[in-house]
Amino acid sequence: MKLISNNFTHNRSIPAELAFGRPDPETHLALSDNRNPHLAWSDIPEGTRSLVLICHDPDVPSQGDDVNHEGREISPNLPRVDFNHWLLANIPTTTTEIAAGAFSDGITVRGKPDASPIEGTRQGLNNYTDWFAGDEEMKGLYHGYDGPCPPWNDSIIHHYIFTLYALDIDALTLSEHFNGQELLQAMEGHIIGQAGITGTYSLNPNCPT
Repeated sequence: MKLISNNFTHNRSIPAELAFGRPDPETHLALSDNRNPHLAWSDIPEGTRSLVLICHDPDVPSQGDDVNHEGREISPNLPRVDFNHWLLANIPTTTTEIAAGAFSDGITVRGKPDASPIEGTRQGLNNYTDWFAGDEEMKGLYHGYDGPCPPWNDSIIHHYIFTLYALDIDALTLSEHFNGQELLQAMEGHIIGQAGITGTYSLNPNCPT
């Protein structure tokens, strides 16, 4: 299997237009265009009956005490956790490409619904649902793609891993607002191949890239 993007190459920087937040010289970050990237795949294994796409960031600070605070920097030694940015399930095998901006083209306050331009697909809740849970203006159910917005004072660059899974099942049975853990559990025993591409992103101008 092979997964590529016209917007970035493997282990290179993701353009700001694909991010939730972009650098701002006065406020550190500003809301960005939040467009999903172009993705295309090939060499799907024989016997594939559906596909799943997951984008996650494994570099999110496990503690938020120092996140986006003036005069502080998040230590590179702090344990990190996963943050899901996109959960797309039940992709038909007739689909071989996703156009840039087809699933997300701007920030939707309180989150996008589980809607998709590809018939039959399902989009789960990304972790902005949890991140904004205590924010009265932004809280909601964030389905589908919402791009990078790492802490502007993080000392490390963040990695955004897009993984395409080939499954031996036509469709996964998922709850109305499924999350990443539920999706991974539903895929267990059905994965017959996978491919990935990783992009990097940082809002810290002093962060080594």
